[in-house]
Amino acid sequence: MPSQKLSLQQKLLQKLSPQQIQVIKLLEIPTMQLEQRIKKELEENPVLEMLDDEPIDQSEESESSDAEGDEFSLEDYIEDDEIPTYKLNTSNYSKDDKQPDVPFSTGISFYESLTEQLGLTDLDGEQKKLAEYIIGNIDEDGYLRRDLMSISDDLAFTMNMNVSEEDLEEILETIQDFDPAGVGARSLQECLLLQIQRKKGNEPTLLASRILKENFEEFTKKHYDKIIHKYEISEDQLKEALNEILKLNPKPGGSINNPNNQSNQVIVPDFILDNVDGELILTLNQRNVPDLRMNNTYMDMLRGYTDNKKNASKNQKDAVQFVKQKLDSAKWFIDAIKQRQQTLILTMSEIIDFQKEYFKEGEETKLRPMILKDIADRTGLDISTISRVSNSKYIQTHFGIYALKYFFSEGMQKDTGEEVSTREIKNILGECISKEDKRKPLTDDRLAKILKEKSYPIARRTVAKYREQLGIPVARLRKEL
Repeated sequence: MPSQKLSLQQKLLQKLSPQQIQVIKLLEIPTMQLEQRIKKELEENPVLEMLDDEPIDQSEESESSDAEGDEFSLEDYIEDDEIPTYKLNTSNYSKDDKQPDVPFSTGISFYESLTEQLGLTDLDGEQKKLAEYIIGNIDEDGYLRRDLMSISDDLAFTMNMNVSEEDLEEILETIQDFDPAGVGARSLQECLLLQIQRKKGNEPTLLASRILKENFEEFTKKHYDKIIHKYEISEDQLKEALNEILKLNPKPGGSINNPNNQSNQVIVPDFILDNVDGELILTLNQRNVPDLRMNNTYMDMLRGYTDNKKNASKNQKDAVQFVKQKLDSAKWFIDAIKQRQQTLILTMSEIIDFQKEYFKEGEETKLRPMILKDIADRTGLDISTISRVSNSKYIQTHFGIYALKYFFSEGMQKDTGEEVSTREIKNILGECISKEDKRKPLTDDRLAKILKEKSYPIARRTVAKYREQLGIPVARLRKEL
């Protein structure tokens, strides 16, 4: 047998304490989530209370507890862990029981509309069942992204139905007659063709249909010269046909929407910046965040136990141990909230000081290049802390509400040696493209030369990167007649 040895080894490890983890988690969440987090802590910790609540005198609480037998006592909190889960369920409902919900009417959905139209067709029972399966594979944009062969295989394995691809094609053609026009298409080309075929057969519409059917690739790549040469038409005739195509909807599923089903993002600013006579005043948005404190009743109970520790019973010791844990938890939570506030104010104050000229007027050209390290060096905090503060946080200024990430951008030096933000270059790039001749759009090479003339020496590949970040297509796809 191999010999066994005992040895001592010394290691240096870096670990986060529970308090540090709590501070980090609170630092990441915005004001709206912080309010919910505080409410949850108030529900779970009886020692913690809001500062607005009136303090409860211990003698009054004791008398009230004696007078009313249904009041909660400290023992109720301690013994909660020993209560079976089923006793806590209202009327002993099972988890499997269906809970009755009050229906909320939000109108008709896209899929409900297709199902209703299916009921008006003359398909038989089995065909309607297949049509429902196909409708279930249509995405929110109105496209059937799966090929019919795959659907046929699924039907054979899951529903034991042997259906040929030709039969599914016939059912799909019926679905493609539904409203909105273009639904059930398997490609953008088919979607646009389904829509153009429902229009009146005037000359521009007929030409548009031919272009989509025979020269779709040339149309998407905007090779207009080839289309004009093939059909021997004028630019005006091509322009009329293209106008017909541009009126079509590339996402027909989005045409049936209900405003009641759309969720609007509510932004609650974490900071409020006021400009009072040229002086910038920063405050934290604490409107719905309550001030917290520890309940004096439980603190007095702990002091009373300390004074009479020898005569305490086992139940009293258990109760005091519980109170001590909750007091420590409450203290850590209150300290974490305070540390969060201090870190947020410190970080935002340095951002404002760094971008003072911008915050005074809101002029984007005065936004200096700034990265996380710049603020980390000024505050003495770690870069990861600055990143957590700037993530999902917003500030309300006198010229609008902005995400903190908006103020961070890389920089570059002009020919004059002046350092400017890349956001300023993107603005100039966007202005150049918006003012270009759409018949002859500016290429990336030409844009790089224009920027160089304006003292911004950047390469063509950098121009392409900024253009893509702005969501602007290449010159060929910006071409118009």
